[in-house]
Amino acid sequence: MFPRRFFTATVAAALLVLACLAVDECAAHDVDSDADVVPLLRRFYGSKESSLSTDTSTVPTSVGTHTNNWAVLVCTSRFWFNYRHIANTLSIYRTVKRLGIPDSNIILMLADDVACNPRNHFPAKVYNNAGHLLDLYGSNIEVDYRGYEVTVENFIRVLTGRHEDHVPRSKRLLTDDRSNVLIYMTGHGGKEFLKFQDAEEISSHDVADAIAQMFEKRRYNEILFMIDTCQAATMFKHIYSPRVVAAASSLLGENSYSHHHDSEVGTAVIDRWTYYNLETLEKLQRQDKATLAGLFATYDASLMLSTPAFRTDLFPRKIEDVSPNIIKRSW
Repeated sequence: MFPRRFFTATVAAALLVLACLAVDECAAHDVDSDADVVPLLRRFYGSKESSLSTDTSTVPTSVGTHTNNWAVLVCTSRFWFNYRHIANTLSIYRTVKRLGIPDSNIILMLADDVACNPRNHFPAKVYNNAGHLLDLYGSNIEVDYRGYEVTVENFIRVLTGRHEDHVPRSKRLLTDDRSNVLIYMTGHGGKEFLKFQDAEEISSHDVADAIAQMFEKRRYNEILFMIDTCQAATMFKHIYSPRVVAAASSLLGENSYSHHHDSEVGTAVIDRWTYYNLETLEKLQRQDKATLAGLFATYDASLMLSTPAFRTDLFPRKIEDVSPNIIKRSW
């Protein structure tokens, strides 16, 4: 599908899934102490205490050459008053497609279809701004899991590849050790959990163990994990697998807030953290040169009303010096 030659480019790849990640480690709000990380690494690698270190030079480096990008985009909320979570997810979906990831490489999970909700003043349309400048739904959207298909079990099956035989290829994350993967999640959460449809929860340990299975099964080269919810940083606290960068909308004890209300829609239409990510990403083109460090540098807690956090200790390279690349597609 993709040729093997690269060109240095775009923070496109930044959000998208870091063809090669770049982050300014000094700017990060470290939510995990060394004391937290070492036992987790010990559990994963089976190492003795004397041989453990939080020095990322000991983390396994990439085992394959990066050749493809994938995205798993998950809205875990249903009901009309959670309109903004659907808009969050569709906004990221539109951005990753615009910057080069095709629908065949995107798993989109929407717990509700507000576009067809009888309360929708704009039938078959979803907006992320009160000016109604951009219809996120349109005619070019492929939802892979919808409604009651959006469950904790199905999400974990997607990441780990443990599907029943009847599940079609279009609902599978067909990655390998050359794949860079964006995992984006949004919904209602709390300390170390994220709710799915007000019926069940996924814990931070569930997320960590699913990514560990991905690593063991060589299902990724690098992962960018992004989450927009209350106390979001607690959801990546227990990740212990290598070559993962994580970003979140809020710290422990903090809420994440909506950005603005649309009087015609009758509810908030986007969350602040996702809004300010998009404010940067929507200005990018595929050929632009930029880094995740540049994206993270735009985060302003006074605008987001929460403290954005990111974690880089699991990434083995000197990421502050790495420019992102994106694979050039042959159209």
